[in-house]
Amino acid sequence: MNTTRQVDVLLFDVNETLLDITILEPFFDRVFNDASVLRNWFSELVLYSQAITISGLYEPFGQLAVGTLKMVGVNYNLVISDQDVEEFKSLLGSLPPHPDVIPALERLQQAGFRLATLTNSAPTASPTLLEKAGISRFFEHQLSVEEVRAFKPHPETYRHSANVMGVDISKVCLVACHLWDTLGAQAAGCSSAFITRPNNNLLLVGNIPEPDFVAKNLNDFSDQIINH
Repeated sequence: MNTTRQVDVLLFDVNETLLDITILEPFFDRVFNDASVLRNWFSELVLYSQAITISGLYEPFGQLAVGTLKMVGVNYNLVISDQDVEEFKSLLGSLPPHPDVIPALERLQQAGFRLATLTNSAPTASPTLLEKAGISRFFEHQLSVEEVRAFKPHPETYRHSANVMGVDISKVCLVACHLWDTLGAQAAGCSSAFITRPNNNLLLVGNIPEPDFVAKNLNDFSDQIINH
């Protein structure tokens, strides 16, 4: 355990933070004739996952992802075929890691931090998404919001993760490229690190707290927290 810093556990978001969702761009380019619709779909997916949680409902993230894809298709006057859905699911199940992920995880692990993941996606049989990406070996636990049946940024998702890791939530730093995720973690009592992946930026408004760390990539974050 890292004894020189307040943070013992680094809890990583998976989709887009560790794994690169831009592998989906060719699919959206083919189906919608516009690769940028990927961002529209992903934003709607996050929106409706949060709306479902606020409404006291739950549906596995993968099913919600497909339903949102079909909804966006209707918005564009397109029918998403069964073949499209199967291709889409296959791509979602094989996302590659960003180039900075493995070097950063190696450094953080060697520095003494305990590493885990927390994803909105439901757990799957082996090989898991992280196994396919070649990074599962770095993590003590691969946690899913399905265990509490509420999507991030519900506070119980972060509290449950701290309980599983056996630490006080103040010892956990949530690492994500989504500000809604870091805000939820901070509200629950975690510290947070915001990674400014493309299309993800700070929201500088009023009393909204800034993350404890802001980094352009995971290597930059590693430098900051190891030297903190």
